[in-house]
Amino acid sequence: MEEKIRAKLNELRSALQADGGDLELVGIAGKSVMVRLRGACGGCPHAMATLKGYIEESLRAEVDPDITVERVN
Repeated sequence: MEEKIRAKLNELRSALQADGGDLELVGIAGKSVMVRLRGACGGCPHAMATLKGYIEESLRAEVDPDITVERVN
């Protein structure tokens, strides 16, 4: 499952980078994924919406429905 998570996150990075942002995978513990938002995403007021509504939902839809994504600063 870890390889699927990494692959999907790399896919999602393209969209974030197009808007001047990025993400860094900090770690995976079971079904909990820790990421750091960087660039424009790091200080964006919509960062949590991106984290939960875009990143987490994409991972849930394509990898495992029980995945949770947490933001690490």
